[in-house]
Amino acid sequence: MSTETTAPTATFANIPDEFQRLVAEMQHTFGAVAHDSEPTQDRPLHGTTLYVATCNLETRFGPFRTHIFQDIIDKHYIIALAHGDIADAELLYTRLHSSCVTSETLRGCDCDCVQQLEGAFKVIAEKGNGILFYLMQEGRGVGYVGKSRDRMMVQASLDQLSTFQAYASMGLKKDHRNYDNISDICLLLGIKAPFIVLTNNPDKVSALRDQGIKVVDTETLEFEPSPFNLAYLTSKAASGHILNRPAETLVKRALPPEPVVPFKPHAVPEATRFIYSASYFLPMKPVDDEVLLNAEEFKTIFADKKIEDYMAEEQPLIRDYKLIRGNRFFVTIDTKNLKAFQKANPEDPIVDLLTTPYWFRVHVYYDIVTSQEFVILTHGNARSYDIPVVRLHSESLFNRFPLRQLGNRDKLKQSVKHIVQYGVGVIQLIYNDGRGAGFGAYATDLMLTQSSQALSSEEAYKRLGVHYDSRDYDASMVLLKQHVPNNTIQMVMNSPSSLVKKTEYAQALQRHHLDVERWIFLDDEAHRD
Repeated sequence: MSTETTAPTATFANIPDEFQRLVAEMQHTFGAVAHDSEPTQDRPLHGTTLYVATCNLETRFGPFRTHIFQDIIDKHYIIALAHGDIADAELLYTRLHSSCVTSETLRGCDCDCVQQLEGAFKVIAEKGNGILFYLMQEGRGVGYVGKSRDRMMVQASLDQLSTFQAYASMGLKKDHRNYDNISDICLLLGIKAPFIVLTNNPDKVSALRDQGIKVVDTETLEFEPSPFNLAYLTSKAASGHILNRPAETLVKRALPPEPVVPFKPHAVPEATRFIYSASYFLPMKPVDDEVLLNAEEFKTIFADKKIEDYMAEEQPLIRDYKLIRGNRFFVTIDTKNLKAFQKANPEDPIVDLLTTPYWFRVHVYYDIVTSQEFVILTHGNARSYDIPVVRLHSESLFNRFPLRQLGNRDKLKQSVKHIVQYGVGVIQLIYNDGRGAGFGAYATDLMLTQSSQALSSEEAYKRLGVHYDSRDYDASMVLLKQHVPNNTIQMVMNSPSSLVKKTEYAQALQRHHLDVERWIFLDDEAHRD
């Protein structure tokens, strides 16, 4: 085993001898967070990094022991997902991964973040020992407001401006991320082994080495560009990331379906606590391989060969299709067969179905009261007689990872299908895990229930001292009303029982005069399936 310590060991060298005992009584030292013990009341703190909770996650690539930390200055969480023996390993495959809500939660395909995330899980599991540090540093550390204004500017320029040019024009550095918590976490977890870092970004390696962490090698995580992330990956390559495929690919860039008109941030007249900050288009990966086409697109793709002919082939490229509201079509593709067909027939119009997204417009608000970002997605152009399908979707950070069971992510997919099929709808993302109590509460709930220290989430929440539902539904309703043509909606909920429990939810609908013409219950549909 390597004897070189990855993280610096806590020391009291500068403290006079007569005070050593006093300091020892209040300081946690190397390895204070045991990875294989039962949870205790201890919450070690080193530097600015506070240990919050530990729980187990079952991923598609195997079990990961998950340690949650929080920076006590800027309050962001850091999730350390460990696989195998990280204390006595001679070498650890490691990834520093910054959060990306659009690709990891909202199915966006305008970056490669979710591919890198899942690729790192796969490599770490295959190697047997490793750790993935998931940092809440959206938009290269500038937050979603900054990221969304970059997207708006780049799309308004028709991709003529790069992300880094957009950042510079807004007075931002190309990267505002900070990795200082990593050495604190290594100390608390008792990590001594050197790292092989899974990254395309040399700056991450420099950041680790600057903290005294030994990096012996790097491995890149690169994937074939798509029409929607090619411009972004090209700009990353130009800024020093180790990426070869953007220069080699035959993929052509794709632009949003409508012009994007930039605007200055401004307060919402009905509630000036909210600053409307940006709006841009998000290409979303289709659900269940059901591609959405309008009548003109359908006619163009199947002009020379009927869709039924593609369905009748020995290796069918199309599995099914149906006409839906608004003279549009859902076309179910066979992704495997179509990719094989693409290699021999790259110019055939039907291969475009592999990269045909659902287009949603993203609207980002900043709340000066809570300092939180509110994200709303709209689909279609609502007319006065439309009754939009609406989903208030609670975020689950753990569902960003490739878990075996993805209930929260599946509910989002079901909601997207309802919205796309109807043609007009709204998704509001509610970031706060733990029914509004926050991610720390949610992770502690899991730790207590998994270790049988609490028999249910309700008992865990009592021990935490928080209510069943702490979400700010009034804020949600105010912003929702900015994106519906009238006060009548179709509301997507998990189940009738969840509605009964959420009395604050129903009361907020009434207070804001939103009339629900139809309730769509996702759990009922799952049982029917």
